[in-house]
Amino acid sequence: MAAALAAVALLGYAVLRPGAPAPMSVALARGQRPPAPDFRLPHFTGGTLTLSDLRGRTVVLNFWASWCTPCRDEMPLLQRAWRTYGGRGVTVVGINIHDRETDARRVLVQTGIGYPSVRDPDGRVGRLYGITGLPETFFISRTGRVTGRFPGAVVEWEVWQEAVERLLANQGQQ
Repeated sequence: MAAALAAVALLGYAVLRPGAPAPMSVALARGQRPPAPDFRLPHFTGGTLTLSDLRGRTVVLNFWASWCTPCRDEMPLLQRAWRTYGGRGVTVVGINIHDRETDARRVLVQTGIGYPSVRDPDGRVGRLYGITGLPETFFISRTGRVTGRFPGAVVEWEVWQEAVERLLANQGQQ
């Protein structure tokens, strides 16, 4: 029992010690706008996508997997956001995580997704963002700061629309 309490105390200190970066969800809850971790991942259509290459654009970053039904439920709304806001500097990026490439490709074809999708097969980028489950979406300002997140599926267009409009409206403050 004492060893378990010591381990919990040590873990708590490691996470909450002064000067330690807060996990993404904690930083956002505190009103902070942490820098978005950069990544380079393979694109399903060949080549790679690097987040830093999108600097100057607003990014909606969605983590998903083929076996995740709520992820597939969200995809039409992400596609709609891509079509609706792409001309206003918004890029939607799907990050497929912990999945078989053939299964992920099948979902992309079945859903007709046109926004860029990349693979994070070992979950390294998901860990950088501190994802807590799938789907999970992060909103990134054109200056590269994470300004918000949806932990879980959001299947109402009005909620997506409001989040992207708010992100675009607040660009000068981030």
